[in-house]
Amino acid sequence: MFQYTLTLPPRRRGFHLITYEVERAAPGLGEIGKGLCQVFIQHTSASLTINENADPTVRRDFETYFNKIAPENDTDYVHADEGPDDMPAHLKAALLGSSVLVPVSKGALNLGTWQGIYLCEHRNHGGSRHLVITCWGEG
Repeated sequence: MFQYTLTLPPRRRGFHLITYEVERAAPGLGEIGKGLCQVFIQHTSASLTINENADPTVRRDFETYFNKIAPENDTDYVHADEGPDDMPAHLKAALLGSSVLVPVSKGALNLGTWQGIYLCEHRNHGGSRHLVITCWGEG
């Protein structure tokens, strides 16, 4: 079993592929023949998901959709101390989730051909994001 921390630099609001950063941050992954890798984000206003890794319009459409279902400046929100993007960011993170679990096969993440791990940054200025990567399995 291996555990690593990864600090991602600040990114603009949107959906960002981080698959390669996760793989680079977990060198012990190469020692696992069959197993699992969990990636967990230690924040409540950003999230993780797995989806299309090839066409960048998917990322733009994700942002459009989530802005429609959790809009800024909704007068019904009570939690607004940190700005108009704060409560929508929490809602989006709750919908998408704080972790992803990926099978490991032959020392690599066993994602589908068109799959990638996304950092979903829901704040306009979210800052650095901290991930915990835990990998386990047999050699």
